[in-house]
Amino acid sequence: MSGHSPITGPCAWVGTEMARSTRWVRDLAAADVAELDAALRLVEQRGLPWYEIQRKDFPLPGLRALLDDVADELENGSGMMKLRGLPVDRYSESELRQLYFGLGANLGTPVFQNRSGELMRLIRDEGAEVGKRYGQIESTPDGKPFLSSYARTLSSGALRFHTDRTDVVALLCVRQARKGGVSTICSSVAVMNEMLKRRPDLAELLYEPYYRSRHGEEAVENGEVYALPIFGARDGRFTSHFSLTYIEEAQMVGKVPKLTAAQKAALDMLLALAKELAFEMSFEPGDIQFLNSHVTYHGRTPFEDDKSAGQDRLLMRLWLSMPNSRALPSGQEVLWQRIEAGALRGGIRLQPTAQAKRS
Repeated sequence: MSGHSPITGPCAWVGTEMARSTRWVRDLAAADVAELDAALRLVEQRGLPWYEIQRKDFPLPGLRALLDDVADELENGSGMMKLRGLPVDRYSESELRQLYFGLGANLGTPVFQNRSGELMRLIRDEGAEVGKRYGQIESTPDGKPFLSSYARTLSSGALRFHTDRTDVVALLCVRQARKGGVSTICSSVAVMNEMLKRRPDLAELLYEPYYRSRHGEEAVENGEVYALPIFGARDGRFTSHFSLTYIEEAQMVGKVPKLTAAQKAALDMLLALAKELAFEMSFEPGDIQFLNSHVTYHGRTPFEDDKSAGQDRLLMRLWLSMPNSRALPSGQEVLWQRIEAGALRGGIRLQPTAQAKRS
């Protein structure tokens, strides 16, 4: 008998219904773009670097109601939003950084995306050597290099369903690939509910700790591990942190107990249900995708670029700590550092010598 109950509400959706819904889509009006342009001119006149922009530096009073609506849908609604209509071709990369960071600072607080202090990450295919630059394990049981999660993000390969270490992940599409690179999204709440219905015994295992590696995040080498449940709830509100890559890396560390057959079956079922319950979100230049990491999983299909045709996929990523975020279960400090509602939290802890970086 399961000790946990299904969670209902707009966060527990299935892909077939969400693909037909418009509740998660908003459009920027001409007046909104004009206000963004005016705020951009202000920071340009001051010579303010993008990574120093705060909400007070980038005034968007006319967009306040829209941004509050976005924040509310992310935390209390479906957990995802797409904001359409930013004319990205109008701006240089430097201007886009300022505008996007200023917009993000009006929604939440950007947090570090790696131990070197990156506050904005350009997501694109960085080539065959990406593992050597961003982390890979050379000595694996099958003899093949094992890419860190961070390195996989910066390749053209598929990304399995996962969450990011932040309340909200925001992705601005600057350019799309010639082929592929489709964004796949599902409700982690719906995954948990369906698992409780079909295999409550496996669902219960995911409320217990799984070891994960910090390789590619705080740690340069694969050896630093921590234990954290994949599912959690507090005050009736769900949270899930999941990336199979970090669990697989932890299994390569000698001191970590090996997963049982049941634990592996639970992971397999989670991924199968995520695929079953997901939908594909169209993602065009000028779209900004916002996802609440506590209640969604996201992935990506592999892609092929054609740089000569201007079809080389480029996304700009922000990780946002949200002022309206939920309280998290006790014990999750090991990942989030702070767990109270609205706390500044998430992201990657910096190396002692690191400073906030430009890209």
